Amino acid sequence: MKTSTAGRLACVDLPAFPLQLLLRRHPDWAGHPAAVVAEDKPQGLVLWVNDSARQQGVLPGLRYAAAFSLASSLRAGEVSPDESEKALGELTARLMRFTPEVEPAARESGVFWLNGSGLQRLYTSPKQWASAMQQDLSAQGFTANLAVGFSRFGSYAVAKTKAGITIFRDAAEEQLAASAVPLNRLQIEPKFRDALFKLGIKTVGELLSLPPGGLRERFGKQAHRLHRMAAGELWAPLAPTVLAEPAREKIILDDAESDSTRLLFLIKQLLHPLLVTLAARHQALVALWLSLLIDHGDYFKESLRPALPTLDAVQILDLVRLRLETLQLAAGAIEIELQAEACAATSEQLRLFNEKPSRDLDAANRALARLRAEFGDAAVVSAKLTDGHLPEARFTWEPLTQVKLPLVNDSAAKTLIRRVNQKPLGLAGGPYHSHEDGWLVLGPKHGNIDKLTGPYVFAGGWWNRDIQREYYYAETRGGDLLWLYYDRVRRRWFLQGAIE
Repeated sequence: MKTSTAGRLACVDLPAFPLQLLLRRHPDWAGHPAAVVAEDKPQGLVLWVNDSARQQGVLPGLRYAAAFSLASSLRAGEVSPDESEKALGELTARLMRFTPEVEPAARESGVFWLNGSGLQRLYTSPKQWASAMQQDLSAQGFTANLAVGFSRFGSYAVAKTKAGITIFRDAAEEQLAASAVPLNRLQIEPKFRDALFKLGIKTVGELLSLPPGGLRERFGKQAHRLHRMAAGELWAPLAPTVLAEPAREKIILDDAESDSTRLLFLIKQLLHPLLVTLAARHQALVALWLSLLIDHGDYFKESLRPALPTLDAVQILDLVRLRLETLQLAAGAIEIELQAEACAATSEQLRLFNEKPSRDLDAANRALARLRAEFGDAAVVSAKLTDGHLPEARFTWEPLTQVKLPLVNDSAAKTLIRRVNQKPLGLAGGPYHSHEDGWLVLGPKHGNIDKLTGPYVFAGGWWNRDIQREYYYAETRGGDLLWLYYDRVRRRWFLQGAIE
């Protein structure tokens, strides 16, 4: 009878996953007794062993020294949580080639659930789907057991006990196979499992024969939950992993650029936010993919790889500079994109990145000193808020002696930046009542105004001269948000500033 992948749920189990990672790292250990230890010390606890070690009496729970006394040729090593997490992420990504919905088990490394719905046009049968996954994992050096069934618990229980691929035709067949699974093959709390063994309960079917209420009263919520899962009464939707998009930054240029120095400056502007994104993800850059869209041409793509994964912008920019100096572009670039190929960053890399200021204040102060020496102290100034009635009178310029980093409150709400002209710029235009007819043209930089929001009336100045202004926020066809006002006294429009 031909079966379909519609409505199917598969479980993939990589038995003794940490041990498989260790043996992939040391392929020369094949055929020797091997073990994963918590610490590579005589008192380190043995966590996982292969069949060769088990045959010589080495079992999980022994100390490394005791295990070595039983098997003098024992090979042992540690598998760090970072190594395991990285491998799980890579496996999740590989399994997503066969279905977009993959959920790694939260409490058991090496176990995955996959949704087989909607794959009928790609795979003619569940057997073909499972075989494709198993072949791919085998090519990566992993041993995997797969069960394609209809429920989480049923597919999981069978994948933990049956080697190779198991396909169920219906839910009843899956339930019958799961009932025969020994409890010691499942990840169950040892005290609960031993207590059941004393009662003669050794399989899932025998567990289901117990009354759920009594099981909860005697053994607690976890035992009751296991009973409900095995009985098919506890259903939970698949929670697939969503892989993060690669870190990338992009800029579209107004004019084609072919000068390597100016290209390097633009790339530098993109690189810092790219590294900030990687640091926030606790990652370091392995390779930088530089893409340039050539004017009236194709993309030019280059890969730059530092000697070691890094978050050092200076080191990366030096590689970019060397590559740009050798490029012979047929035309200027109109688009630049940076994309990072990353790996997990070390704590030292993250610490150095966070401690290193993004801007060199000493270099900035030296540059300002040279400007003052050449053009005078008034050449370097900073704005300071003052009390004033008009917007253009609410700030003044003061000599700047030293640059300081601004105090930034990341938790504060983001505010728009309002750039104010020191002197309002007069605009050409007709009478006040006709501004909605599109006469207010700001030239090729901004284009026509599409929408005015306002007015916000500003009046006063009786102590000096009469002031009557009506302020508006103007949205232009060029995408700018400008700050305008109509002066009723002078019957003219003025550009006060812009909003960014």
